[in-house]
Amino acid sequence: MKEGAKSITTETETVKKNKSLPQLSTYTIENVNGTRLIVSNLGAIVISLFVKDKDGKLADVVLGYDTQPDYQADEFYLGSVVGRYANRIAGSTIVLDDATYNLPVKEGGYHLHGGLEGFNKKVFSARPLTNASGTGIVFTYTSPHLEEGFPGELKLEVTYMLNDNDSWTIEYRAETSKTTLINVTQHTYFNLSGNLSTSIDGHELKIPAGFYLPVNFMQVPTGEIADVVNTPFNFTEFKKIAKDINQDNVQLRLSNGYDHSFVLEKEHSSHLKHAAAVLEPVSGRKLDVYTTEPAIHFYSGNFLCNVKGKKGDIYNKRSGFCLETQHFPDTPNHSHFPSTVLKPGEQFYSKTIFKFSVDK
Repeated sequence: MKEGAKSITTETETVKKNKSLPQLSTYTIENVNGTRLIVSNLGAIVISLFVKDKDGKLADVVLGYDTQPDYQADEFYLGSVVGRYANRIAGSTIVLDDATYNLPVKEGGYHLHGGLEGFNKKVFSARPLTNASGTGIVFTYTSPHLEEGFPGELKLEVTYMLNDNDSWTIEYRAETSKTTLINVTQHTYFNLSGNLSTSIDGHELKIPAGFYLPVNFMQVPTGEIADVVNTPFNFTEFKKIAKDINQDNVQLRLSNGYDHSFVLEKEHSSHLKHAAAVLEPVSGRKLDVYTTEPAIHFYSGNFLCNVKGKKGDIYNKRSGFCLETQHFPDTPNHSHFPSTVLKPGEQFYSKTIFKFSVDK
């Protein structure tokens, strides 16, 4: 075990509601600072993440539930890995190698977050891992050909690592037996105050992106890559999430707040880059996000409503925010967007780092 990395502990429970399901397990990873990441093999879900504030006090900074059945019934993708295709695809069909495939769609005519039962509802295999990068868990799942309409058997590996610098690193790897699409992300809702039932309005956000993707009535990108200057989507300097969120702006009205992708690069380079920073000024907790992905999707928790969360907390609108590192949504319908096609013999790879610190 890496020097300084304290432990990985495992708890297993049998879900009595559905005996056909494998046993579900939770894993706790803790570093020398007391930072603690608790995850599940159901959807590779992040259940809790305890980090210190400026006074050294630990608190859980992610929204979640108390029991595994709550996660099975969850409709908000709390803490989960999302795929095969995160975000939205307009319409019910995709064409790959001249073959047409039918995808399940939501009311309104768009495919969302991998379908009726995406990766967030799948039970992953899991094994502990310790190396020079830290201590963590490797999750694997094999998605069969035509699961949720997507072609090819897709073998997915998701690795979570926690190091003693309070960085939570996520690496995704995937291979396919047939040409397919892949766009995976992590859908944790953060509230850096540690008081999960309060609003994230006072969090200060910075996204070093000069462009964002406007959406249509389905909240699917129109294809335009729009400049953020003189819009509520300009986060190139720190500003409170609530500062412009109530402006009379058609994009904010369509999404009931922020639910948009910010363009980190127009052509995918795979280079690790700074994607966002968030500061909660009262606690002093700060989160920096780095990714190899070409976009980061900022969701301000607009549709949370009376969600019964951990320890009696109730989550409502803007109780948490998501920073989803990913490719652009709706790539099959926009040839100028970076491609999400994966072919046999290729390996998909993506890396994201959530780095925690304190601003005193």
